[in-house]
Amino acid sequence: MWQIALVIGIYLPIVIVAGHYLYHVTMQQKTWIDPVMNRIDHVIYNVCGIKQGNMTGKQYLLALILSNAIMVFIGYIILRIQSALFLNPNDVGNMEATLSFNTIISFMTNTNLQHYSGESGLTYLGQMLVITFMMFTSAATGYAACMAFCRRLVANTDTLGNFFVDFVRVTTRVLIPISFIVALFLVSQGSPQTFHANETIQTIEGNMQDIALGPVASLESIKHVGTNGGGFNGANSSTPFENPTVITNIVEMLSMMLLPGASVVTFGLMVVNRRKKALFGKQGFVIFAAMGILFLIGLTTCYLAERAGNPIIDELGITQDLGSMEGKEMRFGVPQSALFTVVTTAFTTGTVNNMHDTLTPIGGMVPLFNMMLNVVFGGKGVGLMNMMMYVMLTIFIACLMIGRSPQFLGKKIEEKEMKLIALCILIHPAIILGFSALAASTVAGVQGITNPGSHGLSQVLYEYASSSANNGSGFEGLSDNSTFWNVTTGLAMFFGRYLSIIIQLAIASLLAKKVWHSESVGTLKTDNAMFTFLLVSIVLMIGALTFLPALALGPITEHLQIRS
Repeated sequence: MWQIALVIGIYLPIVIVAGHYLYHVTMQQKTWIDPVMNRIDHVIYNVCGIKQGNMTGKQYLLALILSNAIMVFIGYIILRIQSALFLNPNDVGNMEATLSFNTIISFMTNTNLQHYSGESGLTYLGQMLVITFMMFTSAATGYAACMAFCRRLVANTDTLGNFFVDFVRVTTRVLIPISFIVALFLVSQGSPQTFHANETIQTIEGNMQDIALGPVASLESIKHVGTNGGGFNGANSSTPFENPTVITNIVEMLSMMLLPGASVVTFGLMVVNRRKKALFGKQGFVIFAAMGILFLIGLTTCYLAERAGNPIIDELGITQDLGSMEGKEMRFGVPQSALFTVVTTAFTTGTVNNMHDTLTPIGGMVPLFNMMLNVVFGGKGVGLMNMMMYVMLTIFIACLMIGRSPQFLGKKIEEKEMKLIALCILIHPAIILGFSALAASTVAGVQGITNPGSHGLSQVLYEYASSSANNGSGFEGLSDNSTFWNVTTGLAMFFGRYLSIIIQLAIASLLAKKVWHSESVGTLKTDNAMFTFLLVSIVLMIGALTFLPALALGPITEHLQIRS
């Protein structure tokens, strides 16, 4: 347990520092890196012909969607013709059409679901120009949307800002500097960063084995910093080259946790500077605390489930002093594996250092439920936006109970906003459950399920929950590289990403146009412990009502079966 406490203890102070820095970047205030980055930014603006004026809501969304669409088109072409391009020392062939569609949508939506093995399915050019590049751009897109949402909702401005300015600033001032530092550290620990071809060596047993090389460290750094997921190798961060030591394991977890948590701190600072009450706003702390409680509930459940082991193995007379070690690295054990599992699904990164398919039923239900909720910190920026939907829903329900007008940050929440909030919350479960039902009821879907019964259903639910939540991890028991799974998960990733962003920005715009009302004695307080409790309760209640029937047929049934 001390390993888990150490990671959390390191995380809390650095997330506050990062939140203050993100606030300056978001509000276009002076930062220490400006003297260098301002010049780089101006070159980018001039070369690309970017006008830095404020955009309307429609202009901001149009810029976001069109820029992403252009990158998707270019990336798809590269994957389809990669064998004819340079930086292909291992003679990797072109990627198949539906797999290219799935891959490019996956990395543009910050999901990074992989229906291929990176070391054998991509050239070095594809790994850098498509995968690594889109890890930067998808993360920047998500945070730009969050910047616009927060500014429109709480900051001292009535505009969304400029998408391209937000996109460039977060890339040059946040993603690139942090990723560069993390990459250097990974290289120092043993991660490769080379263009050399794979090497074939003779093992101790006398067998021959291919050692996959390539520009690994640069991909690994942004994969975690940008909450992307998706590994250079098919086995992801369980491989020594992607995750060489226990120290790199901790650094990779902190990299995943840093910016999503900092986004919440940034939002709190926006509220503080608007109300001018204190250095750290209670509003941001309440949301961070609610996310933290959900995170700790999941972490405790997963750790205890994996530490208890599998009762069937106990019946065979095999001791499990270390807990359930199936699918885990000995160098990480249960504590670091359980923590990594919960972190990667709570912060919707999708990288893995153990095989989630081999988790105990309850241990595997935790990452599945994290992605179903999609508000336990979530991905970079987007997780905060998702939680804000639940914040406003909680306010609406609580005010109905006490007979008050629902109001948040001085703006009344009325019928039109509530319809959009309900729609935004319902889109996520509709995608997961709808596509899961389709997979379970069609021949093409059933053919991909390799495990019968409840575990097979858990694999299907996990695949679509991971796709809709823009997570990207998988149980990996599915035969998912088929036309059916490539297309359906591609659609789940697309709708799960862009529909939510569009609706959330529309809600922020509606609230921004409303008349500001000062707080009174009867106004529901949203910055105290009681509201934190209400928020956590509403999130769990909505999650349980929506997903409990599916979970009962999947991991809960499997748990009861192995203990019968």
